[in-house]
Parts: sequence; structure tokens; C-alpha cells
Amino acid sequence: MRRASRRIALLLASCAALAGASVLPAAPAPTVSLPASVQAQLQRQQQRWQSLTPEQRAQLRQRAMLWDALPADEREERRARYAAWRALDEPARARLRAAAERFASLPPERQRLLRDRYDALDRMQRLGWRLGPDLGADFPRLQPLFGFVAEDEREPLLALLRQLNAEQRDDLAVLAQRIPPQERAAFRRTLLQVAPGQRAAWLKQQRGQ
Repeated sequence: MRRASRRIALLLASCAALAGASVLPAAPAPTVSLPASVQAQLQRQQQRWQSLTPEQRAQLRQRAMLWDALPADEREERRARYAAWRALDEPARARLRAAAERFASLPPERQRLLRDRYDALDRMQRLGWRLGPDLGADFPRLQPLFGFVAEDEREPLLALLRQLNAEQRDDLAVLAQRIPPQERAAFRRTLLQVAPGQRAAWLKQQRGQ
């Protein structure tokens, strides 16, 4: 129960503050100079705004004012958390919703204790939990290899990690502890080149060397 409660708190904290994501009022009419995808998004926002009642529009204006009043770093933090939430698949979101419900059912003192434990983690571990319940649990072991990557590697590597099962992540975590810092970039590039159907065998082979 202690381990489960701790996990609940960590999972909940990893997606906290999503309700504070920015909600903007009516978007300006799209112009022909904007890309088609941006024009379509602005049109959807405008249509949504026009469909709201005056009371709903007032509520959104109030939320926008509260958002604008937040410090810049707090707005950036909430945007990052919201982006992390959107990157999760629906099964992962369902697990986090269930974890949040279990966390909410705990006594206030227990909730506070678990939040304190989460706050005591280093920043890299807290960021790792944004990757979801599975990758978040494994990230402390994977961190040496994936904690700092080039910007153009980030999305391909994240997609790859999400495709691995628990056994494959364990193999990769063992390798992450072994590979010297100067060889990590080359290893990541090689890993990205391995065909999905061959990754399990390749990781086993690398681990056995």
C-alpha cells in the first residue's frame, strides 16, 4: 500500500496543473498570409467562441485574465505539463485519472506526505514522470542515456521509448548504466537505426556483450 500510494502521488504530480492551461477568447479572423493549418485552427476557435453563451464567454475572459496574471515561468511550466499530457495515449491517461482519484481519496495528511516525497525528487526525476506511468517509473535508470539529447533527436527517441515493452526498457536501462558518456550519442543514433522488429534481439545482444 505504501508503494502504491507513493506511485499515485508521483503520477498525479506529473500531470498536475493541467486545468490551468491557457484558454483564449475569440481568435482573429484568419488571413491569407497564414499557413492553411493555422487558418483552420483559428477558424475552429472562432466557431467555438461564437457558439458560447455570454456567460460562458465571460468565464473564459476571466480565465484568460487569471492566466495572463501568472508569472511567465509558471505559464511555461503549465504549458509543458499540458503538452506532456497531450503526448500520452489514452490508456496512459486513463491510468493517471484513476491514480488521481485514488490520491484524492487519501486523507489530507497522507496526500501532503506523498506530495513532499515528490517535491524531494530532483528535477530530472520529476520531468521523467511527465513521460507517463511506465516510462516515468523507468526514467531514473534510463536518464544517463536520455536525460540530455539534441533537440532533433528528442521526438524520435521519445517515440522509440514508447514502443518498448518492460523487458526491452530493462535491457536499455542496464546499457544506460554501462555506456560511457562520450559514447552515448553514437549509441542513440545506432538505436534509432535499428528496425522495430529487431530491437528486442539487438538490445539483448548489446546487453550480453
